[in-house]
Amino acid sequence: MPNHDITSPLITSDHLILTVDPLPAADTTSAAPLSGTAGGNPFTFLGCDESEALTVPVPMTVDPFKNNTPNIEGVYEWLKMLLCLPIAILRLVLFGLCLAVGYIATRLALEGWKDKENPMPKWRCRLMWVTRICARWILFSFGYQWIKRKGRPAPREVAPIIVSNHVSYIEPIFYFYELFPTIVASESHDALPFVGTIIRAMQVIYVDRFSPSSRKHAVKEIKRRASCNRFPRVLLFPEGTTTNGRSLISFQLGAFIPGYPIQPVIVRYPHVHFDQSWGNVSLGKLMFRMFTQFHNFFEVEYLPVISPLHDKETAVHFRERACRAIASAMNVVQTGHTYGDIMLYMKAQEAKQENPSSFMVEMATLESLFHIRSLEAVEFLDKFLAMNPDPSGRVQYHNFLKVLRLKACPLSEKMFAFIDVEKCGSITFRQFLYGSSYVMKHRGFHQACEEAFAECSSAVKGYIVEQELQDFMQHAIPSWNENEVHELFMLFDDDNDGRITKDDFHSCLKKNPLLIAFLTPHLQHKECGGNNGVLEIV
Repeated sequence: MPNHDITSPLITSDHLILTVDPLPAADTTSAAPLSGTAGGNPFTFLGCDESEALTVPVPMTVDPFKNNTPNIEGVYEWLKMLLCLPIAILRLVLFGLCLAVGYIATRLALEGWKDKENPMPKWRCRLMWVTRICARWILFSFGYQWIKRKGRPAPREVAPIIVSNHVSYIEPIFYFYELFPTIVASESHDALPFVGTIIRAMQVIYVDRFSPSSRKHAVKEIKRRASCNRFPRVLLFPEGTTTNGRSLISFQLGAFIPGYPIQPVIVRYPHVHFDQSWGNVSLGKLMFRMFTQFHNFFEVEYLPVISPLHDKETAVHFRERACRAIASAMNVVQTGHTYGDIMLYMKAQEAKQENPSSFMVEMATLESLFHIRSLEAVEFLDKFLAMNPDPSGRVQYHNFLKVLRLKACPLSEKMFAFIDVEKCGSITFRQFLYGSSYVMKHRGFHQACEEAFAECSSAVKGYIVEQELQDFMQHAIPSWNENEVHELFMLFDDDNDGRITKDDFHSCLKKNPLLIAFLTPHLQHKECGGNNGVLEIV
């Protein structure tokens, strides 16, 4: 007979199994997570706090690349175009003639010149004056009969580096004529017909914006040439791309790392009917519009020289002072956009999105927070576009799950709700990118990937086969069937060799960092709904 003394334990065994009635299964076709079932941070295993929410800055309303007059509109513009057509033909002939003469003069100036690491000899520079005069006539052919100037260029000994905002292809032509500087340009410019030869005569410093070693070499060259008065000035467009001139975008550091005085120069294109900024207008169309104007206005203002405050001033602080000076003189705001935003815009435009501008994220801000590179952001956009965003650029829950090869479950809902900071049942690319970057660049992400691979794979083989992933995932989420696990396996097995190596595993998680939540062993019971309603207590 059992002893019912008050001191006797109610449970005599140290091992108990309780059967709990499971909640009704969620509808896997639901367009959004069920209300009240998701909340909190699903990535606490990385070292985040449970209450830590994803912060996504509100998008800026300013589009620094938008051309206000991409099309010919209005009776006045059409009438002007028709009246200027004969003039446009003459201007086109003048343009071609000047380009040809300038090209020939440049070829003669470069003929036999081998030592291009040192300054161009004076007699060759004198010959380049022919090309410079041709450049001024090219500007004339584009409708810039006169150019308004304010201020003067500082002597080269005072300011060896010039920085300017960048609006159109007109500024490089003007600076070539006015200053004949050394420029920093993308390597792709070297292959341009005629123009590539003329650029080489300027002893261009080529840079690959996506190569850290190339950028480092470019900075060394800028410093070397700025330190020698026999070289011409060094001209940089620190924005790295053209804008519409109504705002400044983020400056690159290349002009400020050497630590030499700089002279900021600003360009303006006053207009009423024809916005001359390059923006999202094709080069041919922009040239045609310029040829068919009576006159195009162009203003250049040389600002006071800005010198480093002291030897210990950082390049970042030096850049900020220059940005403020230029923005103040232009009376515009500075945004966090970079060339990376142009890449995102072009990718969204290729995908026929209705509003490609909504896919820009102010890459400079994102880079400062998570050190995400532009090419990585473009890869995330590829993934997002595969989720079939609606005309407003938002992705629904079921499409989110489909592309990530996931199944509707409490953890999926919690993950989606974490990214859906607006709690409206759909996510934008900005939210998806910030959420993915938040996970991928967290200090605990790499260690979590290592632990997940070790848990899934055999220590002997060093790779994961489909059965191992199936055992792992079905232990985590028992409702997953073989076909669903197979789809996830194929996502990781990018080379289709029937196995997931460590490189495959890490590469896939780098492209899909949100998946790490499903591959972390100690979250399986807590977040994925337990083991078919059976709770084991030891």
